[in-house]
Amino acid sequence: MYSLFFRLFFQRVDPERAHHLAFSWIRLAARIPVLRTVIAAVLAPRHRALRTEALGLRMHGPFGLAAGFDKNALAIDGMTMLGFDHIEVGTVTGHAQPGNPRKRLFRLVGDRALINRMGFNNEGSAAVAARLAARRPVFRTTVGVNIGKTKVVPEAEAIADYVTSTERLAAHADYLVVNVSSPNTPGLRNLQAVEHLRPLLTAVREAADRAVTIRRVPLLVKIAPDLADEDIDAVADLAVELGLDGIIATNTTIAREGLGLTSDVSLVAQTGGLSGAPVKARSLAVLRRLYARVGDRVTLVGVGGIESADDAWERILAGATLIQGYSAFIYRGPLWCRTLHKGLAERLAASPYATLAEAVGAATQSDFQGAARGDLHGEAQHKAHDKTQGKATETNQEKTNEPGEKLT
Repeated sequence: MYSLFFRLFFQRVDPERAHHLAFSWIRLAARIPVLRTVIAAVLAPRHRALRTEALGLRMHGPFGLAAGFDKNALAIDGMTMLGFDHIEVGTVTGHAQPGNPRKRLFRLVGDRALINRMGFNNEGSAAVAARLAARRPVFRTTVGVNIGKTKVVPEAEAIADYVTSTERLAAHADYLVVNVSSPNTPGLRNLQAVEHLRPLLTAVREAADRAVTIRRVPLLVKIAPDLADEDIDAVADLAVELGLDGIIATNTTIAREGLGLTSDVSLVAQTGGLSGAPVKARSLAVLRRLYARVGDRVTLVGVGGIESADDAWERILAGATLIQGYSAFIYRGPLWCRTLHKGLAERLAASPYATLAEAVGAATQSDFQGAARGDLHGEAQHKAHDKTQGKATETNQEKTNEPGEKLT
């Protein structure tokens, strides 16, 4: 039903205009008491087995809405009504900004992907903080706030810009995310380098603690899939060092090669971050690498190319306590969350794990242990080989050397 509607209507409408239309319909439905109750009952049934505890917070399940869809915290109840277990608003910047010039959002329908170069268009941290402070929730949910750098702020002043947003928003956030990985703000990804990231995260942590004294606001960082493996390791080590609460893996990619893209070259060549199915493999690889590095010391959030319950289950087994989606919502429609939750509950029931928490990282741990056993087996074989060779050498040397002569 939705796929037909998408082809006949949404696909014919400019992507950004279609987003605003759908967004307004969701907000409108969430304002009508009887209608929102019926929609939530149909699209957001709760599965007790999927209840999740993460970041010191209790959630109905692990599946949340990634940042970018609700930039200004306008549709938290609406997206919860559709079944998302947590809502991450933003990215929010210190100052309001219009973002990059249009056209800036592109659908790659055949690849089930999007390219965006939105540029953090949002109303600014002061306006979003005021909206969150005045909010009267209709549905209980977890609200994360994703913060980024204002475009006009020089890189040298980035920390102060993030601190400003933190001071305004921390009191209204269940958790905070420092976004240093969008490709659409010049210089932003430079902040992923550990020498820049350490002082930034330290300053944001201190600002959050000053702003909120009655609880500890969990702090996460969101990284790009394009980081080299050694840089992923460096971020992981820094997260452990600083006591960071979580890492979100991953944001959109600037890569185009090797992703099997079949869309028109004119679309693929658009600048911006690519999201959706093509980023799935790399995002999963980054998640696995992070979990192998940090284990359960840091909460990992898997995002990037998640379309189905199989994808969600794979991320959990790889090490994600929480998972997020956005692009697939465009292509799968309002039944997406319901379908994914149902499938995830079925996979958990069919697994050897009693809870999702037991399943987190199970595949990565198994791979790591298998590799370790392989290394030990290889070492044992190597030692046995050396021992055999040593005996053979001794026999040969006994035949060619005089007694008491050193073997060289």
